[in-house]
Amino acid sequence: MNRKKNTRKYNFDTISGNKLKEYYSSQDNDINPGEFPYTRGIHSNMYRGKIWTMRQFSGFSTPEETNKRYKYLLKNGQTGLSVAYDMPTLMGYDPDHELSVGEVGVCGVNVSSLEDMETLFKGIDLEKISISQTINGPAIILFAFYVALAKKNKIDISKLRGTLQNDVLKEYMAQKEWIFPPSPSVKLVVDVIEFCSKNMPLYNPVSISGYHIREAGSTAAQELAFTLNNGFTYIDECLKRGLKIDDFAHRLSFFFNSHIDFFEEIGKYRAARRIWANKLKNQYKARNENSLKLKFHTQTAGCSLTAQQPENNIVRTAYEAMAAVLGGTNSLHTNSLDESLALPSEKAVKIALRTQQVLAYETGVASVADPLGGSWYIEDITNRIEKEANKYFEIIKKLGGTINAIEEGYFQKEIADAASIYQESIDTKDRIIVGINDFIEKNEKLDIEILKISKKAQKIQEKKIEILKKNRNTKNLNIKMKKLKNACENNLNLVPYLVLVAEEGATIGEIVEVMKNVYGEWEESFGI
Repeated sequence: MNRKKNTRKYNFDTISGNKLKEYYSSQDNDINPGEFPYTRGIHSNMYRGKIWTMRQFSGFSTPEETNKRYKYLLKNGQTGLSVAYDMPTLMGYDPDHELSVGEVGVCGVNVSSLEDMETLFKGIDLEKISISQTINGPAIILFAFYVALAKKNKIDISKLRGTLQNDVLKEYMAQKEWIFPPSPSVKLVVDVIEFCSKNMPLYNPVSISGYHIREAGSTAAQELAFTLNNGFTYIDECLKRGLKIDDFAHRLSFFFNSHIDFFEEIGKYRAARRIWANKLKNQYKARNENSLKLKFHTQTAGCSLTAQQPENNIVRTAYEAMAAVLGGTNSLHTNSLDESLALPSEKAVKIALRTQQVLAYETGVASVADPLGGSWYIEDITNRIEKEANKYFEIIKKLGGTINAIEEGYFQKEIADAASIYQESIDTKDRIIVGINDFIEKNEKLDIEILKISKKAQKIQEKKIEILKKNRNTKNLNIKMKKLKNACENNLNLVPYLVLVAEEGATIGEIVEVMKNVYGEWEESFGI
């Protein structure tokens, strides 16, 4: 299929001056990059057309402080923003809630209202910069704040680009940051997908995330299988809602971990594209070619970083980033060397960003699509992981589907068992981790800058809430909150109602309480 391709103005020759093809194959009839089932990549010329998006995950303290960091990153060449929220925000609590004490702004930025969202992106053009938001349990609420902000700035929301993580299923499996029970939580995910399919065609309404599953201790095959299975579950629920597969499937995106086992990670990404393409074409009967193309963001493995000899983390991150690129990632976050100790400092963040830039512009890996395709080793790994994933799909089906398997603790046990085996291999030194169980430096002294979050963040955010509640129109807010509750009770799409209450100054904590009164809460009740 001949299509006009965009090619960057760049010298794709080797350092020695040798000309390179866009891709290499052993025979003319081989499957090539850009061809179904996209094992070798979703574009024939991959990074010759466009370098992956360099999207560093960042957020800390107050919206004002994080806004400064975003402008710093953009100034230094970052091409997309990714918002890290703090624990109160992730769990749907306002900063003045008793459970927020000591956590405000510590592991991310605190955002509890439209006003905070406005401060977070002050001076940043939302029409030009792609924004990713890592939020799950209350994702639909933060999404509503974002939409309300765009409307307030008179931005056509159909032009907004970005990604909402919004993958609640993996919370029950691995990350454990849910608010509502599984069934209504999945309903909220579908609400966002439906709203975006009708109103925001450039926006990715869910980033189906294997990253946290891997961080919890899963194997590469488990990460892939459980993640893709969650994607199929969301598809099934959207189809039940009445959406057509090609109305939304092309906007579903994925988020994978890039761990330290270099070749296995590359094979994992190739297998993911192949499984997705075949399922979408053969089972779901998708006809839009873009629906068949799995698009994914990658983050290097936080769990591979060590507090001991932290400078070694620069090397680990570089190898993991290269695996992601050789595997065909569409965007990438590289972890900072100090993330096993604290949120990253500006210097550490810059090194992490420069790691991507060296990779993109100096190593030559962006010059050829799927340069390791055809390697017997890589092809074997790809085939093996695909087979393992298909076995997991069958098991989940026999258990009655994803939610039943969650409630029975299947995923949680599988991940826990894999994590235990991996830890045992470290404890017995069957697997060497530099600085942990070998090549240890006695009396090591930490000599790197550590970012410290001021305790003032809590007081600042609490004061904002106090002023917000004093100045807003309580009567109008109460009317719209009742409409929101009614929408929850009548199973309506909540996005328009959440935008309305956001515009009236509702806080995340107040909104969550209204929704809890209808949906309830959920606790794991099984033993692993």
